[in-house]
Amino acid sequence: MTRRSLLRPEFWSLPYRLPRSHLLIHGIRTAFRSLSRSFQLVASADRRSTITLFLLTLFSAALPAAQAFVGKLIVDTIVRATNDHITVQVGLRATLPFLLIEFALIALTTTLSQYRTLTEHVLHTRLQHTISTTIIQTALMLELPAFEDSTFYDKMQNAQRDAHLRGMTIINTSFMLIQNTLMLLSFIVVLFTFSPLVALALLGATLPSFLAQTNSSTRHFGLLAWHAPKARRMSYLEYLLTVDGSAKEVKLFGLGKSLLKRYDDLFWAFYHEDRALARRQSTISILSGLLSTLSYYGAYVYIVWHTLTHVITLGDMTLYLMLSRQSQATFQALLTNISEVYESALFLNNLFDFLDLRPQTPGDAHLRRLSQPLRIGIEFCNVSFRYPGGENWVLRGLNLRLAPGEKVALVGANGAGKTTLIKLLTRLYAPTEGHILLEGIDLREYDLDDLWSRIGVIFQDFVHYQSTLRENIGFGQIDALDDDLQLARAAQLSSADDIAEDLPHGYETMLGQWFERGHELSGGQWQKVALGRAFMRDAEVLVLDEPTAALDAEHEYEVFQRLHELIAGKMVLLISHRFSTVRMADRIAVLDGGRLTEIGTHAELMALGGTYARLFNLQAEGYR
Repeated sequence: MTRRSLLRPEFWSLPYRLPRSHLLIHGIRTAFRSLSRSFQLVASADRRSTITLFLLTLFSAALPAAQAFVGKLIVDTIVRATNDHITVQVGLRATLPFLLIEFALIALTTTLSQYRTLTEHVLHTRLQHTISTTIIQTALMLELPAFEDSTFYDKMQNAQRDAHLRGMTIINTSFMLIQNTLMLLSFIVVLFTFSPLVALALLGATLPSFLAQTNSSTRHFGLLAWHAPKARRMSYLEYLLTVDGSAKEVKLFGLGKSLLKRYDDLFWAFYHEDRALARRQSTISILSGLLSTLSYYGAYVYIVWHTLTHVITLGDMTLYLMLSRQSQATFQALLTNISEVYESALFLNNLFDFLDLRPQTPGDAHLRRLSQPLRIGIEFCNVSFRYPGGENWVLRGLNLRLAPGEKVALVGANGAGKTTLIKLLTRLYAPTEGHILLEGIDLREYDLDDLWSRIGVIFQDFVHYQSTLRENIGFGQIDALDDDLQLARAAQLSSADDIAEDLPHGYETMLGQWFERGHELSGGQWQKVALGRAFMRDAEVLVLDEPTAALDAEHEYEVFQRLHELIAGKMVLLISHRFSTVRMADRIAVLDGGRLTEIGTHAELMALGGTYARLFNLQAEGYR
């Protein structure tokens, strides 16, 4: 993937080295586009907490100015009492109401702050769950090609990265933006009554810092987006170096140091660019901070001078100095809020880009449903296929028919296209050219969920679920997970019932080693469990991809004796490299280079003396 190829409308892949003006303008548009969706997302997570935060924001905004004004009244009352030489008791009585009001305001501020923290915690937890489920729901909706595309994983990496934190940040910061805006307005009203020049000088001095932060946020976002593939590569290397599935080879092949070095190299490549960006931002922040400090002390001197010349009272000086400091800090916070909202909106746009992904074949309420039983069968009509973005044809001009109740075996060398054919039959992919007909109707016209519910499948790379034996088998028909009779039948057909008898808690035993009290199975035992998963489904079409590859000869023979019972009257598509297994099929189809070169019974193909006969004789020679 070249840098030029990343210059697409999706901002997630926008290189951070674009010209600053273009990058900033694009970033602003992207941020505002995702801001409203961010609020909708947060509100959907917990509407009550979102409204509560908004109300707390309004109350909190009014408190600082009120506290400052009460502080002025306290100082003026004390100065007046001192100048008039009144008694301490009288002075205290005059000051006490203002002190009580100030205490009440401070107590209210503390209470609101704690309640806000509690509300934010509740909302953050709910938002984290909402974002996770929406990402998973989107992934479940997408078709298999997405999961075999590296750019899809880059998008998902960008969507998942900091999405939970950014979602909460954007709502907190947005409410703080509102609060700071209201506070600042109250400060400005008071300061403008004293001196518009002071107010403008205090606010204007913070603008350079804001512009620097906004530009830095844009470039930081671009840097992370540009490095998404490297970050995903780092995650993969970390996974390889730390999980049980790869630990054996990593140790025996001495891969640890080499893979760790690759991980380290990827880190340092990102680190140096990130450090350069951070140094630049730090320099600008120091300079802008000095400017803000200088403007504040200029206002400080101006206010003190007016106090010494008796233009304003000591209480007024206290009020103006307090508001000067708070207004500048609030304005700086407000601009920081804008920068943080902007940056968070950029990152959340990655999430929304991912959530906007749609399957190539959208759902349709009018899609067909299968009738029972099958009368015509399945037919591949001049089917050709190549993977998205690929140039080579995996299948080319394939014509094949499977009649109801027929058992057809597929044989051929690795890479001949056998597993791809299964993906097409099960509608995980659609043909690039040609049609696959089921009951004379294109597969694309059927409801996918209904179609998949009628097909029993075991893939060669079946999943080892880190879950109970019951669930590892029952996942084949999830709505029958608690049906003990159906589960026992599937386990018996696959010989997984023997495994259950040897486990300490039978079907409730945890399999794998990821979780506490888990029991690891051998390769052959896992294969029996996967077969049981396929047998859970009383499907009219069975697709078996190397169903006994990990079994020894004795258990393979036992399974296939039981398999005859299971597949009676069913349409079966079988892939196997063991010709003893293939011979049970009614017909055998030979794939070579993505083309169907031979088809017939075992006897017919042996008599033909072609590819099948050669492969069969080579395998048979090994047993002599």
